[in-house]
Amino acid sequence: MILVLKHGTARDKVDALCELLESKYKIQTNPIYGSEQTVVGLVGDTSRVPEHDVACLDEVERVVKVQEPYKRANRKFHPADTVVNVRGVTIGGGGVVVCAGPCSVESREGIAGIAAAVKEAGATLLRGGAFKPRTSPYAFQGLKAEGLHYLKEARDATGLPIVTEITNPSQMDLFEEYADMIQVGARNMQNFELLKEVGRSRLPVLLKRGFSNSIQELLMSAEYILSEGNPNVVLCERGIRTFETATRNTLDLSAVPVLKARTHLPVFVDPSHAAGVASLVEPLALAAVAVGADGLEIEVHDCPKKALSDASQQLLPEQFAALVEKARGVAAAIGRSL
Repeated sequence: MILVLKHGTARDKVDALCELLESKYKIQTNPIYGSEQTVVGLVGDTSRVPEHDVACLDEVERVVKVQEPYKRANRKFHPADTVVNVRGVTIGGGGVVVCAGPCSVESREGIAGIAAAVKEAGATLLRGGAFKPRTSPYAFQGLKAEGLHYLKEARDATGLPIVTEITNPSQMDLFEEYADMIQVGARNMQNFELLKEVGRSRLPVLLKRGFSNSIQELLMSAEYILSEGNPNVVLCERGIRTFETATRNTLDLSAVPVLKARTHLPVFVDPSHAAGVASLVEPLALAAVAVGADGLEIEVHDCPKKALSDASQQLLPEQFAALVEKARGVAAAIGRSL
């Protein structure tokens, strides 16, 4: 349930209203102050809140019922776009952000060189996996804590904030120390204990859609994080599993405008994992910008053929630089910056 307040309602009146509602109905309130209007979201068992009674309160202009199971992630609950700050890099709003780097951190020298190259090409966030959940138990599983240390060194040298994937709640202390943004991968999108843990973190979260999950399930996973108190969530479309075998996954570009309509959270697209083929990354990335994505996550390696994971989908630095230049043109064409 959402209470749309009358224009000009003072903050002390809003505070008093929230206190009244919480004490009387044993629910949580979430006031959101917009430039034109203030709304108060009611979370919990709102069946005990008589709609007629709250509609008659002096401060309330109208009552809006939220039918969807996700509340805090709902645009009705939070009409204004959320802007997430990652160590000075803003995600959401008018700009398009590019996050780039290797699938896995393989060495100190490797991540340092790639970080410098992607920054020069226009990336503003550095991605790299230290802990790698893999389909095969025999595949490269990442350098783990050592990889996080190498990422930190690359950040110190380039200034690029770190985005890296967490795979277990027990890793949280390490991520709090080294990472700037926690990535929850597709395989962990419904690892609810992990979602609760990152929800209690101070770090922004990049939440990837599972390859067999619906848009509503993605939003419900975001709800887990938001409900624990962390408002800094960015959603990421990275392709879903269909009957098609020409690509690694099928990139659901329609998910971007659907999500932008349903939620206030920023939306990224990962064309690398969607395609699984390096030659397809650029056209999919440009299409993602065209349909309104707030950011791209792209895998880049200085020698993809020798990469220890996902070799077929990683771009060379010069290919990445060409992609960014074209993406700037697409962003400009729809009134955005990159």
